[in-house]
Amino acid sequence: MTVLYVDKFTYEQGDMYIVASDEGIVYIGTPNMPFDEVEVWARKPFKGYSFEENKEKLWPYIEQLTAYFKRELTEFDVPIHVKGTPFQLAVWDALRELPYGTTVSYADIAQRIGNPKAVRAVGGAIGANPILAIIPCHRVIGKNGQLTGFRSGLAMKEFLLELERA
Repeated sequence: MTVLYVDKFTYEQGDMYIVASDEGIVYIGTPNMPFDEVEVWARKPFKGYSFEENKEKLWPYIEQLTAYFKRELTEFDVPIHVKGTPFQLAVWDALRELPYGTTVSYADIAQRIGNPKAVRAVGGAIGANPILAIIPCHRVIGKNGQLTGFRSGLAMKEFLLELERA
């Protein structure tokens, strides 16, 4: 059985749950959402798991997120442990290569993964990204420069983009 370590991270936009396994971070929740969000999410990628509150296990992730939100960190180096389809993993890997403070379109990501016609599928994979900020899906915007969907809401996406612009 996989143990998923949980803690709450607090910053100026509110509280969010952070979840990690022994292999790395697996999930960062939506700000100000109840723990139910974590429980519903965990059912799909992790069959047979238990939750354990553990600040010590989550400290490296909280430390880096804190530095990121204080504009003291531009690149995360914590281990991640994401589960997804091969397509999702390819999209998430492409997102992790995006430089801090930049934005690209969904079509750009489709091109980067060698599947230029998969723009809609790229959007679906980005929407399924379980690790806010560390896998920087907020850096993907519409081709026209407009902000588009974001699991944590457009206000959070705008906050993250502004944070990186400053």
